[in-house]
Amino acid sequence: MRWEDGKRSENVEDRRGQSAGYSAAGAAPLLLRFLPAMIRSKTGRVILVVGVLAIFGGKLMGIDVLSMFFGGGGSTTAHQSEEFSAQEQQLADFVSVVLADTEVTWQQIFRQQGANYKEPTLVLFTGRVNSACGMASAAVGPFYCPGDQKLYIDLSFFHDLKARHGAPGDFAQAYVVAHEVGHHVQTLLGISQQVQQAGRGKSKAAVNALSVRQELQADCFAGVWGHADNTQRQLLDPGDLEEALRAATAIGDDRLQRESGGRVVPDSFTHGSSQQRVTWFRRGFDSGRLEDCDTFSSNI
Repeated sequence: MRWEDGKRSENVEDRRGQSAGYSAAGAAPLLLRFLPAMIRSKTGRVILVVGVLAIFGGKLMGIDVLSMFFGGGGSTTAHQSEEFSAQEQQLADFVSVVLADTEVTWQQIFRQQGANYKEPTLVLFTGRVNSACGMASAAVGPFYCPGDQKLYIDLSFFHDLKARHGAPGDFAQAYVVAHEVGHHVQTLLGISQQVQQAGRGKSKAAVNALSVRQELQADCFAGVWGHADNTQRQLLDPGDLEEALRAATAIGDDRLQRESGGRVVPDSFTHGSSQQRVTWFRRGFDSGRLEDCDTFSSNI
């Protein structure tokens, strides 16, 4: 993939090397736990009054007092590139370029439909991270949180994708980013909300089946981006498509279940089989059309 001269996105939040800590929301249960005891104590009541005044006074001055004490709040200190190896920084630059490229594609598609595309933020982290969806570790892999409309990626996942899953290559990595952006598109279109509502009161197997259709659609949306990358901007090198297809194969539910030593249980799938993921990414890549990604009305 010819990415080096591409524009870097302005929507990257670099939290690498930071402790996840507590967000203000995460601190609330802890404070409530000790609230009754503090109210019963004269000293505790004084501390509460001072604390409330400090919080509201800080807000007036633009200071998040809770984040100062508990860490992991909304603000993020930018890291200097020398804190990371040249390879790590190159990978951070790469995902920034991929994100910017998805912005171009989805801005164009939304504009054609008379809508505005609200760009997501990509959060880079190491180990653990706080999001509006709660605390998450790198073990869960890249994910999208609709609550704050941010993508979260620990860049070490790409090493696992290559070494553990046998899916190397920059376009394999780009596919992962584009898939998470696909979930953002689903949120903007109201699809994610409809899936959540449709799953209420349903069995685990039924909820899983809805999840599979949602994930396959995100794969198809990633393919739509790949189509634009290939036909409009000619950024793909020979073999790039095969890299993405290998990645889609590598992270299919059936493949992952076999690799973990377990048996394949289709009712437990949440993302789709290897073949399904390849099929739907390829469908989006070949057509470049949003309407060809309706996994909910199609036989998957």
